[in-house]
Amino acid sequence: MIKGLAITPPVIGRISIGKVTEQNGTRLPKKDDQFTLTTQIQGRDGWLPHPLDGELREQGKKLRTLPIRLLFNDPDLNLRAEYSFFDRKTGRPVCMGDGQQCKRLTQEGVETLPCPGPNQCQFGKGGLCKPYGRLNVHIGDDDELGTFIFRTTGFNSIRTLAARLAYLSALSGNLLACLPLAMRLRGKSTTQSYRMPIYYADITTRDGMSLEEAIKEAQTLDDRRRSMGFDQEALDASAKQGFANGLFEDDEEDLVEIAEEYFPEADANEPGVNKVSNSKLKQTLASI
Repeated sequence: MIKGLAITPPVIGRISIGKVTEQNGTRLPKKDDQFTLTTQIQGRDGWLPHPLDGELREQGKKLRTLPIRLLFNDPDLNLRAEYSFFDRKTGRPVCMGDGQQCKRLTQEGVETLPCPGPNQCQFGKGGLCKPYGRLNVHIGDDDELGTFIFRTTGFNSIRTLAARLAYLSALSGNLLACLPLAMRLRGKSTTQSYRMPIYYADITTRDGMSLEEAIKEAQTLDDRRRSMGFDQEALDASAKQGFANGLFEDDEEDLVEIAEEYFPEADANEPGVNKVSNSKLKQTLASI
């Protein structure tokens, strides 16, 4: 296995709540109030719709519920999240931390430093450091190992998804990968949002199915898989090893689009941006 290259779940599409639009020559992210499933191919008007988007979307209605399954029993393999600081010009990650420690690119290379979180960090103040989460889910029946990826920098989505996965794992006896689940879009308003609705992702059992029924179905599926030689424990172990093989899991060619959509240029003049030269950034990150 190539060292420094994160081995991540195969991605066949994207789940988004919004898109990047151009206004007065500036490309900015625009939020939406529904899910959109896209391919990994972009056209002139943005990401091309995935065929499953049309199949799941009821005519005249917004897509706010997705039937999903998870690949792994370990909640932390399905949802990965950390505080992230991206260089706006290169799209490259400069600092990543978990609230205790971070790996930061400095003039001396990549260093392990204390991570106080974005609210107390002088390096990432001004909204430059954000929580960044990635959730991989399985949708449809065509590719049993292929996933759709949902990326978010929203506290509400990350906190809700992390809690749901932890609770569902505990209640089902660590059978997350066998549970029939639904990814849902929820809304709320706060003082900070000026009473305007903001939307975030959640995971529950599917429509018309109680938690007890979902757990019973998961137990039945787990028994059937084991009888056929399906080794879920080995799959989780392989995924854990693959994630740990690299410093950052997103593909290099995706980083500019990720920074543009989730870490926009609006804060580029804040202190802390581009403290490391682009040449030094490219040289160091290319070596890890």
